[in-house]
Amino acid sequence: MSDILSDTAIHEHSSFYKFVALAEPERVATRLRELCVRLGGNVLVAPEGISGALGGPVEALDAFEQALLSDPVFESAFTGIQFKRSFCQTRPFTLCKVHVKPELVAFGLEGVSGLVDPRDTHVSPQAWRELIQREDVVLIDNRNSFEWKLGHFRGAVDPGVRHFRDFPAYVQAHADQWKREGKTVAMYCTGGIRCEKMGGWMQEELGLQVAQLDGGILNYFEQMQDAEADWLGECFVFDKRIAIDTRREETATTAEQAYGDDPAEAWRLARAKRLDPAG
Repeated sequence: MSDILSDTAIHEHSSFYKFVALAEPERVATRLRELCVRLGGNVLVAPEGISGALGGPVEALDAFEQALLSDPVFESAFTGIQFKRSFCQTRPFTLCKVHVKPELVAFGLEGVSGLVDPRDTHVSPQAWRELIQREDVVLIDNRNSFEWKLGHFRGAVDPGVRHFRDFPAYVQAHADQWKREGKTVAMYCTGGIRCEKMGGWMQEELGLQVAQLDGGILNYFEQMQDAEADWLGECFVFDKRIAIDTRREETATTAEQAYGDDPAEAWRLARAKRLDPAG
């Protein structure tokens, strides 16, 4: 854990992930801690890969991203990783934390790994726009319900879940109906990682036709200059900015507004204030 340096540089935010087998997650994490100079944020390392969200001066982010691709310690494991940038008025993080975990996303089912994606289900932002207009497609928001309420694609279904680990039960409950109706399940999340974890399981175990938005909402906002034509509201981000608009700019939305007055969500607000103090 390290404090980011105080400066007046323009800050940006970078999110990234890659499912890739890592034989020595602890070694990778140690090197990442050395590279997170002048950056704040959170990075997870697991035997199934890496996931991170970092913020800081643009030149520091550039240097980190280049190191992730080229540092010999990583042995080219992260070649091809996609970095999704967004903009900051508020410095998004105060501290930099690198954790080693058993898995990148808590899925809730034994034996499910993000390393398994037997068929490529990724859909580019350009193709996504056409896909979600089709009548044989059911559009599912693969995020928590409070995120959907803040903003979502037009026509997207809110599964009504409070945690990602509850999402498989929702899919299982509807899978037979979707198959009977000949539906393709188009799903999306903030950066893509939650859909990546779900895709292989939905295909192999449930026999569903799946399409996932490549790079998630953040990539859609970056690639589609008129993203507001398909998107309603804002996009929740898990840092001190709280939310961004389709131009990837920070909005005025507060944590209190994002989480709402539902007592069941009060813990999220308390955690946000506890884990990332002002600075």
